[in-house]
Amino acid sequence: MNWEDSSDTADLSATAGGPGDRLVGADADGEDTAVEAALRPKDLDEFVGQEKVREQLDLVLRAARARGATADHVLLSGAPGLGKTTLSMIIAAEMGAPIRITSGPAIQHAGDLAAILSSLQEGEVLFLDEIHRMSRPAEEMLYMAMEDFRVDVIVGKGPGATAIPLELPPFTLVGATTRAGLLPPPLRDRFGFTGHMEFYEPAELERVIHRSARLLDVEIDSAGAAEIAGRSRGTPRIANRLLRRVRDYAQVKADGVITPEIASAALGVYEVDARGLDRLDRAVLQALLKLFGGGPVGLSTLAVAVGEERETVEEVAEPFLVREGLLARTPRGRVATPAAWAHLGLVPPQQGGGPVGSGQQGLFGA
Repeated sequence: MNWEDSSDTADLSATAGGPGDRLVGADADGEDTAVEAALRPKDLDEFVGQEKVREQLDLVLRAARARGATADHVLLSGAPGLGKTTLSMIIAAEMGAPIRITSGPAIQHAGDLAAILSSLQEGEVLFLDEIHRMSRPAEEMLYMAMEDFRVDVIVGKGPGATAIPLELPPFTLVGATTRAGLLPPPLRDRFGFTGHMEFYEPAELERVIHRSARLLDVEIDSAGAAEIAGRSRGTPRIANRLLRRVRDYAQVKADGVITPEIASAALGVYEVDARGLDRLDRAVLQALLKLFGGGPVGLSTLAVAVGEERETVEEVAEPFLVREGLLARTPRGRVATPAAWAHLGLVPPQQGGGPVGSGQQGLFGA
């Protein structure tokens, strides 16, 4: 391997790819939103995975129905694409109640929240996505609404302002967050049930893929489902997205049946490798290994080498690489693990009889 090839940086930058067009991104785009509506399970029995959360939530809902009361407020935390919105809809369905859906960023003033709360029906489920991004005044109003089913509407300004109490019908708030640590303790403590959504195991994703294939009228064998599941990053949303792209390839290039060979070839076209890494992930690893000998290297320097913004590397690429054990964040900078060298088929440069993992002296002879 030519370690001094000046074309490395240009090649890495050209293949990086922005976060907005990532096939393995966990955030939903317009197509995902439309398709997910048709693929979502309708009840807890049909919901795949999250066994502990599902069992605990089933007890909460059964007990509430037995008492003839509204269910306790529910907080669901976890990475995007794991089923938080789906569970909120299942909660409403299991309770036989309508559901109102909004998000934290949409509630910028206390009046916005008061308008939503005052229009709720008794027993209705209010799903508040990204609840940690709600404004502070609205958040403080929510405390009283959750605990006492009452809000105080302030009329007027200054010394003449008066608070008019507004009684609310009993309702169930389902909050979803990807950053549970950003929720203030007073808000977190008002939820009667908190469930943390874990990443899915490959066997669970295979069940998700088989179910989605039936709904999409796609023929797929077990090995083909396993091939897609292994590249889905433990996330059902990504699994369903990959399934749709493989379906397209199978219809155009083959007989429409998804086999492991077809799945592998299709995802090769979309540059998703056997471990679920895409162009951006591999570009980060290649820069870290080829240009910096495995690190440590600073985040800003690594981002420049890849041709991406610092935030893109830190927030889009690194979390999965760290979770897969391919990259480590250390006080001195980013460091590649032995698994990263093995995954890209590279041999670590030698320094003093051992691999370079703690510096760049082996590259530049310093």
